[in-house]
Amino acid sequence: MAFLLQSSDCSSEPRFMTLKIRPISGESNTRICLSGQLRSEHLGHLQSEIELRGPSVTLDLEELDLVDIEGVRFLIACESAGVSILHCSSYIREWMLQERGRPKEQPEP
Repeated sequence: MAFLLQSSDCSSEPRFMTLKIRPISGESNTRICLSGQLRSEHLGHLQSEIELRGPSVTLDLEELDLVDIEGVRFLIACESAGVSILHCSSYIREWMLQERGRPKEQPEP
């Protein structure tokens, strides 16, 4: 079963920021293949999919074209929680490394 998420706004023209989520269940784990664009509005649904599939989940990013900053932070959190990431493009991996090294933003007093 694949899920296709499309973002839209109030304008009359559709925006094509689509993410396809395709879970593939194996004997001991589930691989979730992502295609398209990972944006902040998709993270809730993706998090639900990861939780539904249990502890042995792998995210396959081979067909992921674009990711926003919230998506990068989400991927970092997934890795920190033990989710494996496969086929991560070099630009996304580099961005993740940079974000990990960045100090947390301090709220203004």
